[in-house]
This record gives sequence, structure tokens and C-alpha cells, in this order.
Amino acid sequence: MDSIVVAAPASGQGKTTVTLALMAALRRRGLAVAPFKVGPDFIDPGHHGRVCGRPSRNLDGWMCGEERVRQTHVRGCAGADLAVIEGVMGLFDGASGDSDEGSTAEIARWLGAPVLLVVDARSQARSAAALVQGFSTFDPRLEFAGVVFNRVGSPRHEELLREAMASSPGLPPVLGCLPRDEGLALPERHLGLVTAGDHPLDDAFLGRLADWIEDHVDIEKFIARPQSPCPEVRVAEGRVRGNPGEVRIAVARDEAFCFYYPENLELLEAAGAQLAFFSPLRDEFLPADIGGLYLGGGYPELHAERIAANRGLLRQIRDAAEGGLPVYAECGGFMLLAEEIDGHPMAGVFPARARMLKRRRALGYREVTLTADAPLGPAGTAARGHEFHYSELEMPEAVERAYRMSRRGGEDLGPEGYHLRNVLGSYVHLHFGSNPQVAANFVAFCRDRAGA
Repeated sequence: MDSIVVAAPASGQGKTTVTLALMAALRRRGLAVAPFKVGPDFIDPGHHGRVCGRPSRNLDGWMCGEERVRQTHVRGCAGADLAVIEGVMGLFDGASGDSDEGSTAEIARWLGAPVLLVVDARSQARSAAALVQGFSTFDPRLEFAGVVFNRVGSPRHEELLREAMASSPGLPPVLGCLPRDEGLALPERHLGLVTAGDHPLDDAFLGRLADWIEDHVDIEKFIARPQSPCPEVRVAEGRVRGNPGEVRIAVARDEAFCFYYPENLELLEAAGAQLAFFSPLRDEFLPADIGGLYLGGGYPELHAERIAANRGLLRQIRDAAEGGLPVYAECGGFMLLAEEIDGHPMAGVFPARARMLKRRRALGYREVTLTADAPLGPAGTAARGHEFHYSELEMPEAVERAYRMSRRGGEDLGPEGYHLRNVLGSYVHLHFGSNPQVAANFVAFCRDRAGA
């Protein structure tokens, strides 16, 4: 079995913990594991990467479509023995109530990957078998590798669960019953789990995760070392318009700025960008000889005091932007370009103030269409992404909006994307895989300005 999808009936069942434990156990056996995450999330993939020692890639049907999802899966499997794909929300939850569009089930079906169903068994016994029967028969196109019951309260509770499953022929096999262990819970904050940069999983914790699943789950029943590794297939990207030749683009990356899709960076490199990473928390200067700047999202609000103290770097960013350097900034990176975050001085590229709210400000898939020529392309260029934040920016109406933004399903959300000189800032995290031409456009824009 080359791939396994770890799914659950709903969020909060423990699939992230089970996924990480499975990855840790397989890695301990000497297997190369290719990690993936269904949906647009950045945080879980960061933890996957820590466990597996390689980038975790997002498989998102709505943002990227079936062909790109298949390509991403093949590329991510290169050199691996097997793939572990963590699902999102409930197995069948997605864009609508009458199809599997945007769901974990859709990804499992596209890839032909069997599903490991993780069920929180608290406060139920025989009813758990009814739940499993419903999930395993709901879509006959899906294959189920088995079921793992999580948060099992006692040996007697496990016995009841196994009896219930055995009493209904044709259900997927019970591969294990994991006892409750609050010490294995991952810390959370707004936007979800604490990121891998701020809460790295140390070797001792990973060892405990591996012990937990190996002691209570029969891993060999559903996953064994494949006879051959996942194929190293060269995937054709398709040609995008752009001139040859490299341009150096600085990319902010540290604990405060860590939300990047691997494909975004790879597509920039494929278009001729030489990426130069730097830390707004630690570096006093921008990388030398750059023709552009990419500021991704993350948690600048949690590190605002340290960022504000790095006045020399903030001044460089402002001066470079005012001097015409192409800058593309998303969410947290966009906040960095404001005058302040909750009173902490930032770069001041945009005449705006960012403030954190107690409630979530926005969440959901977004499609943007450029309404004016901008660093990501000419008017009419479209791309898809995701928006999720607890902050807002007070931006003057005089600042040009470069996007028309819509929700998944087509509902118009009005103008967004703030354009000032050669700077484009937005709350939307775009996935360049939704339109690879966007990456090529930005590289070409940076190259043209650098050569002007």
C-alpha cells in the first residue's frame, strides 16, 4: 500500500495526533514517509515536516483541481516508501451537502488511497459500530483500510467496541484502540495548533507518540514496507510565459512568517527566481542584490515586540518599497507592511494600522481576479487561495484595490488586494498551483524592475 488517508467523522477526533504518531512509528522503522495534508492548512504540515524530515504538501481540490492534486502527490512521493495523508474536518465535509467536492473523500477517491478512519470513542460503545457502518458504506467508491478507536477509556471499553464491530459483518477491521493520554495533546491557540516553529516536537515526544500507536495499533495489518518505493516521476508543469534568467527574491521565513505552500516557492524557482531566505526576527539586513520581496503569513502579532525592535530591517523594507522594489505580501506579511500592529511599530509601507480582534475576522476559500495590472500579473489574472485571520487593517480608501474577491461558490465579496507603487498586499494566501502563471508573472515583474 503506497498511500493511506487518515480521516475522521468530524474535527476534534484526534486525527492529527494519530497521523503524527503513525508517521513517527513508520520513521522509527526506517521508512521514508511522504507527508500530505488535505485542505489549505499550514500548521499541520509544519508538524508533518518535523516528523518526516521532508516538506508536507497540501492536496486541495478546490484551490488546485484534480490534475494538480495528482501531480503534487506524485512529486511529494518521490523517493519515499509510502505516503501518509492527513484529512481535513469530517471525511465527507467539503464545499456542499450534495457532493464530495472539496472533501477528504474526494482526495482519497482521486488518488485511489484507502482510508484509515479515526473515531473518538468517548461515551459510546455499540453506537460506534453504527457510526462506522454509516461512514464505510456511504460512498462505495472508497476503500477503507480499517478503523482506529481513539480516547478509549478502559480495557472493558475496548472489549465492548470490538464486540460491537464484530457483531456487524462487513465492517472495516478494527486495527487498534488508543487509550486516552492527555499528555500527548498538542497545544492550541487562535488559528489552530501552535506552529512547529514555536512548539517543535522534540525526539522524546515523538518517541512517546510512536510508542503509543505501536503499543495499541496493529500497524502491520494495514501498512507494510512496499516492494518498491513511490515512483520518482518527473511531472510536467506546462510552460508558463516568462523570460529566462534568474532574479534574486528575498523570502521572510522564521517563527513569525512560516505560512508558505511548498509549490509557491518551487514555482517561483521554476520561473527563474533564486530565493534568499531571511528572518525579520533575527536579521539586521535584507539579503543583498535582491530584485523582489515575498512576505508570507504567520504570527507576527505574537512576535510584534521583537519585530518592532528590529528597526533597521523595517526601515530597509520601507525604503526598498518606496524605491520601487516589487513586494508581494500575504496576511501576516501584509500586517508587517502596516504602520503598526496593536501599537508596535512596523515597516509603515501602507498607511494602515493592524489590530487583533477577539473573534475570527474571516475564514474561507477565496478566488481573486486582478482588476488592475499588478506584480502578480495583468488585469484579468485569476488565482485561488484561502483567508483565515483574527486581525483587521484600517486602510484609507485612497489606497488602490487590485483584486475583486469572491467566495467559493461565486459570491462577490468586493474589492481587496492593496496596491501601492510596486507593492501588493492582501489577507488572502494564494496557492500558485491554482494558476502557475502568477508565479511566473511575479518573477518577470521583479526581473524587469531589476533590469530597468
